[in-house]
Amino acid sequence: MKRIIFIYGLSLAALVFLLQYLEYKFFVHDLSIQFYVGILALGFTVLGVWVGLRLTTKKVVTVHAGPEFVLNEAELQRLGISKREHEVLELMAQGLTNQQIADKLFVSLNTIKTHTSNLFLKLEVSRRTQAVQRGKELRLIP
Repeated sequence: MKRIIFIYGLSLAALVFLLQYLEYKFFVHDLSIQFYVGILALGFTVLGVWVGLRLTTKKVVTVHAGPEFVLNEAELQRLGISKREHEVLELMAQGLTNQQIADKLFVSLNTIKTHTSNLFLKLEVSRRTQAVQRGKELRLIP
């Protein structure tokens, strides 16, 4: 952070020096005002592009992924979870509401509520968050 502040300060000092020099040249050599306005516009353009690039570039964060997810088919069969109930569980894990899940799967809200209650019974939980946690523990969802 100190480095950035130092760079900004140095840049501003250089710009002030440049403007003072140009002001001196203006009075001594009587250059046209368009020349100074053009230099000032060019300076602000360069500064604007630089600031824009600093603000809009995204920093890439690499996350070390654990072992690849493998679905526990045996546990799915043991619990008797249907393919559709498994889809509902996956969408629950993504944080979708019942209505959003119903819209995504092209079924009614009551159907999703039925699948959800069946999942709760089969996973022996009473809330969505518990169902998602239990599904992850049993390797039913990533």
